[in-house]
Amino acid sequence: MKQIITTMLMVCLSVAAKAQMNDTRLAGMDSMINRILKEWNVPGISISVVEKNKILMAKGYGVRDHEHQKPVTENTRFAIGSCTKAFTASLVGYLMKDVNLDMDAPINQYFPELKFYNSDLTAHVTVRDMLCHRTGLPRHDYAWYSGAMGNRDSMVRLIRYLEPSAPLRQTFQYNNLNYVAIARLLENTYQKKWEQLIEEKFFSPLAMKSSSTGQLSNTPDYAYGYVSKNGKLQKLDFLPGTLNGIAPAGGIVSTAKDMANWLLMWTNQGKFEGKEIISPDFYKQAISSQMIVSANLPSKQMTDYYFFNYGLGWYTANYRGHYGVGHGGNINGFSSFASFFPTDSLGIFISVNQNNSEVPRILHNIIADRMIGASYRDWNGMLKMQANNQPVNADNNGTIIQPSHAFADFSGTYKNEAYGTIVIKDNNDGLTGTFNRWNLRIKHVQYNYFKFTIDETVFDGSEAVNGEFTVAVDGSIVSLKIPFESSIKDIAFKKQVSTSQIIKGDPRQYCGDYDFNGTIAKIYLTDGNMLKVAVPGQTDYDLLPIKLDEFAVKGAKGVSIKFERDEKGNIPACVFIQPNGTFRVKRIGSSKEEEAAVINKEHKQTIANNDFTKYTGEYNLGGQIVKVYLKGAALMSKTPGQPEYTLIAGNKDEFTIEGVSGYSVKFEANEKAEVIAFILIQPNGSIKAVKK
Repeated sequence: MKQIITTMLMVCLSVAAKAQMNDTRLAGMDSMINRILKEWNVPGISISVVEKNKILMAKGYGVRDHEHQKPVTENTRFAIGSCTKAFTASLVGYLMKDVNLDMDAPINQYFPELKFYNSDLTAHVTVRDMLCHRTGLPRHDYAWYSGAMGNRDSMVRLIRYLEPSAPLRQTFQYNNLNYVAIARLLENTYQKKWEQLIEEKFFSPLAMKSSSTGQLSNTPDYAYGYVSKNGKLQKLDFLPGTLNGIAPAGGIVSTAKDMANWLLMWTNQGKFEGKEIISPDFYKQAISSQMIVSANLPSKQMTDYYFFNYGLGWYTANYRGHYGVGHGGNINGFSSFASFFPTDSLGIFISVNQNNSEVPRILHNIIADRMIGASYRDWNGMLKMQANNQPVNADNNGTIIQPSHAFADFSGTYKNEAYGTIVIKDNNDGLTGTFNRWNLRIKHVQYNYFKFTIDETVFDGSEAVNGEFTVAVDGSIVSLKIPFESSIKDIAFKKQVSTSQIIKGDPRQYCGDYDFNGTIAKIYLTDGNMLKVAVPGQTDYDLLPIKLDEFAVKGAKGVSIKFERDEKGNIPACVFIQPNGTFRVKRIGSSKEEEAAVINKEHKQTIANNDFTKYTGEYNLGGQIVKVYLKGAALMSKTPGQPEYTLIAGNKDEFTIEGVSGYSVKFEANEKAEVIAFILIQPNGSIKAVKK
């Protein structure tokens, strides 16, 4: 949903008329639009022009369905992408009026659940800072776009893990998650979903009868989104179910006719058909410069276009001597632009069903020039030249240094708190992988550097980056670092060690009392299947598996425990490895045979008391199908693109996930005791999966 930094222009829209009005300034538009669509290989376009309470144009061109050649009409739904932000920002005006919200007070006062990367940001970031993108956070789009987090709460929780790249209020840096957090503030305050608030405050009073939030195809007249790839048009999924939480930043779909009404309201200082929709105070603030985006100084080629700032959900600029307000929007398969000139009472909306398209910018500027009487400028030629002069990334052609390890050693699961999970596999042809919901192509570049390309239709290869596998002192591969954000240090994905690979058998084999020179250290297993060590006078510590029979002591830097085995496989002692020395500690307790008998008895009792078959089936987890099934006596789960996991029974209907620390599953049943769903409990949020 990158914003299109486009030149600001506006045109007039009329509320009542269904037919276009005759206006000499728009003469020849049909042929010109059709020519540009053909030239840029764009399937279809939705376009509105309004001026002084009149809709001069609300029309569709081209096709909404390329395969079946179905035409675009004034009522065809197009995704408007980040043009949605003006809607979400405008809801804040109601907060100011209804609950006296102070936009310049720390948002934490109103929304204490919202945390940032550090305490200083948490204590000082305001609603205004978030609305005009000056929190210091860069885009961090892959943290949500890859599908690491689906619902709105999860997206808000990941903000605390996102590193800023600039001090607060120093630099404009566009961030979609700002608007998700604002939506959650609105939802908490009104106890209504953002979707419902948009309908009540805008869609209904503005008679935007064909618009919706996050739903494109629930009416017959909608456009498919397309990307041109290898000379062919390919369809794109507008907003996958796993991404519905991002809707407040870019999830609205609308039509030429409906967006005409939206712009009529803005060209009438917040009123529609005489009724106030947006308060005068908020209206002025929304279209005023709140943050400098760039200097945008006038040039010899364009002396009449200068300054480029951001208001509240809108960009502002001087376009050819006219004050312009506008916003672009890109989302899978669609590119849009909405703008208006307040002093000219002019508004323009353009949306095409082409991914990352320059056409809205071209047509917008051509129409605006006509409407304001500006001299001719070849926008089509200028922007075509820019599009054809993109930098090309060259692969390394020098001497290749082979990686430090065999490809198989790089296989595994790598995790980052904000960016989610990368799973890498060694196939016959080299490494492949997945990044949350995306497939990856991985190509060796140099030493431990590999090129990562997202193998999905929406990407064209320009997103490819070189990631580095890092190696610890002992030679083990510990992380994967990828430069997903150029303005901060590389995003580090820590390699996960599978408990099933490290712990041979049941983890209770390590449990017992260990004599630490007269002090008894107790190692035990929690109900959540976590090994812990208790030392008198200290807090209990989690034990995290790192190697066979070896565990790191969480929270104690540089401290680990390695368990010893005798020739029979018993564990007679363990070694505490600390920065100040290594200490061998003898075990007080049972032999391996006694432990095995107890474990086997408990395991059989657990199986006898649990009918695992009731949990089996397929569950819809944010658009992904999770299969839960029996493998022998064990309950297993499998998600596409991930390894299978063993579910270990805990309390009633609750299971921990073997080898995945901090994650668990709780099954839900109806009044008939039939399992209908499960809740996936994660460190940064919970997601519900409904049984099919």
